[in-house]
Amino acid sequence: MKRLVFMGTPDFSVPIFEALIRTEYEVVLAVTQPDRPKGRKKIMTPPPVKETAEKHHIPVLQPEKVRDEYKKILAYEPDIIITAAYGQILPKELLDVPEFGCINVHASLLPELRGGAPIHHAILQGKDETGITIMYMVEKLDAGDVIAKQTVPIAHSDHVGSLHDKLSKTGAQLLVGTLPRLFARQITPESQNESLATFASNIKREQEKIDWQNENGVIYNHIRGLHPWPVAFTTYNGEVMKIWWAEVDDNHYAGTPGEIVQIIDDEAFIVVCGNQKGVKIKEIQPAGKKRMTVKQYLQGSPDRIKMGVVLGD
Repeated sequence: MKRLVFMGTPDFSVPIFEALIRTEYEVVLAVTQPDRPKGRKKIMTPPPVKETAEKHHIPVLQPEKVRDEYKKILAYEPDIIITAAYGQILPKELLDVPEFGCINVHASLLPELRGGAPIHHAILQGKDETGITIMYMVEKLDAGDVIAKQTVPIAHSDHVGSLHDKLSKTGAQLLVGTLPRLFARQITPESQNESLATFASNIKREQEKIDWQNENGVIYNHIRGLHPWPVAFTTYNGEVMKIWWAEVDDNHYAGTPGEIVQIIDDEAFIVVCGNQKGVKIKEIQPAGKKRMTVKQYLQGSPDRIKMGVVLGD
């Protein structure tokens, strides 16, 4: 029986991990990031992969730096190491040992969108499709030879959360279907075309702010490309207002980009964008309050959203 070590950390990793557990192979170890403080009370919280491993009585290792503790992983004598959103670069000393190598399940169609936030960037860039790539790991970021690839369409209504779930499920299915052929040495890996490589770095705080000078389609992609985390924001009268959800409104409006030009039946408000078209804001989170619909926000005071106010100043 082949011995597998799985390395992953967030929710994206869990369906892939669970699919491996259901195979004929033996998952001998789960490697994940250390517990971290979470929430306002800073409660130490285990990563989802640790919770899954403990549920299935699989040993867990949580090195702060995998480079310092790679020998503990090799002690389990894995035939293959499989990673999915683990969060650390594996050292060469680890990559070289397993008989069938170290492979990674990545949430893009490589060589496009290498890096830590491929799902966000696929939507931010307005792509119609993305996918899953399984590749051999090398010392360069997401640059190894490709073992398998599968395309996943992106619907206009998709956001990071929905696409995340689709890709995680696809990754699990593709991996389970690929491993038997990999172990039978029936796969010829293909090198990536470096000239086509693009990168999807982690989202920085300044990238979350909406630029109302952009076209309304770009702003719509910005909002759904950061939903449900980390969430796009603007400012309203100088205070941060998160924008959880919106719709495209292709009617033409006069006004300054960022200006509120219409309130629709107390359920949404329309903001002018750089191309003089609009976005219809549906869900917000004002400073110091919870996420809510615009209707809920306006129920307490219809004057809370005012025509003519310019967002983002």
